[in-house]
Amino acid sequence: MLALTNNMTRPHFLSSFHQSTRPSVAARAANRPLWLPGSEAPSYLNGTYPADYGFDPLGLGANPDSLRYFAEAERVHARWAMLGVAGILAQTIVKPDFFWYEQNKIDLPFNIQGLVAFQLITMHWVESKRGYDLKEPGSQDQDPIFSSFRLPKHEVGYPGGIFAPFIPGDLAELKVKELKNGRLAMLAFAGFVMQAQVTGANPLDNLREHLASPMETTIFSKAIVTPLQVVQPACKIPAFAEAYGIKIPTPCFFPGFWP
Repeated sequence: MLALTNNMTRPHFLSSFHQSTRPSVAARAANRPLWLPGSEAPSYLNGTYPADYGFDPLGLGANPDSLRYFAEAERVHARWAMLGVAGILAQTIVKPDFFWYEQNKIDLPFNIQGLVAFQLITMHWVESKRGYDLKEPGSQDQDPIFSSFRLPKHEVGYPGGIFAPFIPGDLAELKVKELKNGRLAMLAFAGFVMQAQVTGANPLDNLREHLASPMETTIFSKAIVTPLQVVQPACKIPAFAEAYGIKIPTPCFFPGFWP
């Protein structure tokens, strides 16, 4: 009876609108780009987050709190990776004879250990503030020292204000582009590290070597394991890098892989 009353009292144009919009929503969901065309995205990956293509084969994001953390972690790692990759490429262009993986010693007017301690303290403070903001959005918007300064209301991970006084384009589109470039940068950084360990050369030198002989200089010519052949390169980086009397371990990945 209640359902009948609701149907009778609902304006006709609202009923028509509700019915007409349902197919369009379904059509948009069907046309959504996915990492595997024709697959079905998990229910919790509904396109709310930018650059969401329904990829979670292990179901790690099924918990909403975990999903929020993973989204924030990916965003931070993507930004660091873009900075790291840009720094490596810039260094190899400015100093092509310098191997980026080795320690470039810079003479400092103070003890490096003090700088490291200061960085650990300040980075811990900043990261703890970011963690609290993720847990309770907006709780860290006000400056703890200069209370007159406060960030405008914003989405977690995109503070805006003085951190982004000018946004060159549509923010939703820029979020997707940032993550696409960040994911590529994370893969590139992993590639730079493995190339350095296998070849002992800079990434641009590896690129020139590959372009000079694309069919003969590939990942398979450097390392491959088949039933008939095993190509196992030596690790080309030192076990330690020493700076200011401090030994920093720089082991090769996958120790069992190296001869």
